[in-house]
Amino acid sequence: MNNSPKLNYSVYALVLLFAINLLNYVDRQVLFAVFPLIKEELHLSDTALGLLGSAFMFSYMTSAPLFGWLGDRWRRVKLAGLGLLLWSIATATTGLAGKYTTLLISRATVGVGEASFGTVSPGLVSDFFPNNIRGRVISFFYLAIPVGSAFGYILGGILGQTLGWHAVFFAAALPGIVLVLPVLSLREPRLGGTETETMVSTKTRSGDYLSLFRNRSFVINTLALSSMTFALGGLAQWMPTFLQRMHGQSVAVGNTLFGAITVVSGIAGTLTGGWLGDMFHKKSRKAYVLVSAWGFLLGAPIAVYALLTPSLPRCLGAIFLAEFFLFLNTGPLNTVIINVTRPAIRAMAFAVNIFCIHALGDAISPAILGRLSDLWGLRFSLLITPLAILLASLLSFLCSGFIEQDSTDVAARNV
Repeated sequence: MNNSPKLNYSVYALVLLFAINLLNYVDRQVLFAVFPLIKEELHLSDTALGLLGSAFMFSYMTSAPLFGWLGDRWRRVKLAGLGLLLWSIATATTGLAGKYTTLLISRATVGVGEASFGTVSPGLVSDFFPNNIRGRVISFFYLAIPVGSAFGYILGGILGQTLGWHAVFFAAALPGIVLVLPVLSLREPRLGGTETETMVSTKTRSGDYLSLFRNRSFVINTLALSSMTFALGGLAQWMPTFLQRMHGQSVAVGNTLFGAITVVSGIAGTLTGGWLGDMFHKKSRKAYVLVSAWGFLLGAPIAVYALLTPSLPRCLGAIFLAEFFLFLNTGPLNTVIINVTRPAIRAMAFAVNIFCIHALGDAISPAILGRLSDLWGLRFSLLITPLAILLASLLSFLCSGFIEQDSTDVAARNV
């Protein structure tokens, strides 16, 4: 078949970028997995631990607009590869840290590297494939979130328990350094992939970027993702510690349990969300956002039950169901960003999205939950998160009222 070599290369590029995105989330979550060990060695409060996560997110979100601007003008594969190199070196440096200040600086540097990759990679992935399978392709790419997070928890829990938390960061950094050359060698796909020529332009103006804030679907979708990120960022950071404190699990066992649940529910939820989005998108452009809205709505009360039940088996079962419904949104809501923005400003669209969802989400939620944990206890502080998930559902339903018109406007625009 004539398209076979091209398709084979696209699949290779997708798998490689997925692997790098996997390491992206491994390197994020290993820190949370060894929180109890760092707390014990450095004698830190929960507030100080929460600030480690916030330092990463602050640098991640503030660096994103710069890389978004570069991503619309420079080779995206170079930005992805250099970002991978930077965050891998910074992760190894975290393992060398002997004091709190070094931890803060190294985690902030990890955020800069991951921002370079995070702003350009979704558009890069979508440009390798035709539009009619975009939801499934993006969902596969974002499988890295649950799988990478699970590996991070399991790697951190097992190695941290046996070799100490310093060794965890050395192990997490090595694969990234190995993959730098392969990603730098990728061929740059045509901007916009298979989209029509009228939608693709390499010329961008300040007005093009400002138009993002007049795009109702983009703005409301970003706010929904912000609410979700506030909740899931806080839960991802504190749930292993919750299982240790509330249910008496060791660092290794607690992280392994949470990691195993996350990888299974995350894979099932993410793939189901992408499949449902593509299937119903044939009938309505509202499909992607409505799949997410219902996932949030179903997941919120189950998350409440997971936090309140004194039974460990019921807690774990509820975590599984809650994560399944929450991960339905991963592919669809990121596909919405692609569908309502032009290729020429897509890197900046993801940069703006990254800035907003982390500024309003997990850049602040870990520290807020850590502070409330010091005041109220961990269980009651975490009960804030289902409220944020419910808000994400309401915003997603609101977005469904604008998505059809905004998608049509973008597709019809002649630049």
